[in-house]
Amino acid sequence: MNDIRPIRATSGTNHEGTSAHNRRVIIDALRLNGALSRADLARATRLTKQTVSNIMEELENDGLVTSRETVRRGRGQPSTPYGLVPEGAFAIGLQIDRHITRAIAVDLVGNVLIRKEANLPAGGPATGTPVVLQLIGNVRTELRQRVAQAEKRLVGLGAAMPGPFGIEQDSADNPWMMGAWQRFPLLETLSAGTGLNVTLQNDAAACATAERMVGAAHGLDHAVCLYVGYGIGAGLILGGELYSGAHGNAGEIGMALLTAGGQQTQLEHRASLASLYDHLGVDPMAPDIYSLINDRAAADDPDILTWIERAAIDLRWSVQLIETIFDPQTVILCGGAPVALATRLIAAMQPLLPSNADRPDRLLPRLQLGMTDPWAVARGAAAEPIGHAFDPRFSAILKS
Repeated sequence: MNDIRPIRATSGTNHEGTSAHNRRVIIDALRLNGALSRADLARATRLTKQTVSNIMEELENDGLVTSRETVRRGRGQPSTPYGLVPEGAFAIGLQIDRHITRAIAVDLVGNVLIRKEANLPAGGPATGTPVVLQLIGNVRTELRQRVAQAEKRLVGLGAAMPGPFGIEQDSADNPWMMGAWQRFPLLETLSAGTGLNVTLQNDAAACATAERMVGAAHGLDHAVCLYVGYGIGAGLILGGELYSGAHGNAGEIGMALLTAGGQQTQLEHRASLASLYDHLGVDPMAPDIYSLINDRAAADDPDILTWIERAAIDLRWSVQLIETIFDPQTVILCGGAPVALATRLIAAMQPLLPSNADRPDRLLPRLQLGMTDPWAVARGAAAEPIGHAFDPRFSAILKS
């Protein structure tokens, strides 16, 4: 009997001049489903068997896919599944935050190979850029030492930092903003310093990229990742692609104004990790801050529970607003919040406010927990160059 498990895949096209798109469709199908036979790929992508065979031969020659052990299904003909080669491509991800920078190396399927971090000194890009470039260089050197062909298969550097981008800042000293870094020619500096193609996105979008590649949004076409870190943002996965908006600022929900006691306050001033640090009176630059917050949350520290109760009200409103505007399959709470804090926060947000997401035919929960890892943003930043090179994005089918 044939395997009847559903195969998730984007449709290819048998029209001329679309081979680049079809290659990406095949790679994406293998990433979503694991190893598949040529026949399975042809059925799932609606490409002809000959087209699939030609693409698979090219991908094998390029070191991106490899055949697995032949399998027999019932009394049918044996088939040979093909899977992605993790060492077929590599990328580096970089996170720049208010007090820290992290760099990470991943392979084609998103496995984390190397990760390093360093504190960012005061002084903005003038003092921070050398630290960032040194960190990238250290990751790159270790990657070359571990994988001989890594350098020639390095597809790019993805960078992520808090937004919003391209707006006027009230003050360069505003701790909520990173005005000096946002005005700095970061892409050009990183490209010149590394010789790599560089992309930039905000931290919430990067976390959504990580969720889409290896997390709770894997295989979903419509999901919103509610990012809770030092600030708050929303990574938007719409129609199977990350939506960044006209200026890269889509999803900056942390800047939404809430009214309490007759005063307007931004959401991220009330429900982000920075607001928690302020509530607890702890230093966000403390080297053990993640474990400190996790341990106190796990012990149901009264001060943390007080903050959770207040933050849950605002985040519950955020989920209802996201559902009303974007109609996602699910909302994923993710970011740098420690797991003990995140699980208590998501529990405190129940019951969710009524919305158009209250459907009897739901297959996924309205709200679920995603990555709770301080490395999630860097991981998503690294996934972006992989996606840019291999995902079946609409831009891939366009000719210059």
